[in-house]
Amino acid sequence: MKPKEERLKELTPVQFEVTQNSATERPFTGEYYNHHEVGLYVDIVSGEPLFTSLDKFDSGCGWPSFTKPVDGGALCERHDTSHSMVRTEVRSREADSHLGHVFPDGPKAAGGLRYCINSAALRFVPFDELEKQGYGEYKRCFERLDR
Repeated sequence: MKPKEERLKELTPVQFEVTQNSATERPFTGEYYNHHEVGLYVDIVSGEPLFTSLDKFDSGCGWPSFTKPVDGGALCERHDTSHSMVRTEVRSREADSHLGHVFPDGPKAAGGLRYCINSAALRFVPFDELEKQGYGEYKRCFERLDR
């Protein structure tokens, strides 16, 4: 894997602003907002696995929403009082990328959380590409699907 400095140079301006300067992409404009393919969402900077498509849902908020991370240890939460609001920011543990925020208004049956994530902070790995791209161990997350 390339050093972080090299990977940062490969980001688009929006991806850089979101992940490194805690910016937010405009609602309903992100690549993965209305994305329904089966697979894994990883950090655009580090490639660390963050969410599966199985835990993605349409919250109507304008950003991709997930009920839980693929691995609770992959995320860090921080108290955020920017923009005159009190929120919980979500960052990736390995790359310290700003991802978005988590709110307690998600589907109750799935634990009640809504991880509201910027598409610009993510890269999608289709299910059929998991093995090829080095994420084969995450195929187990999709065992509940009839494939």
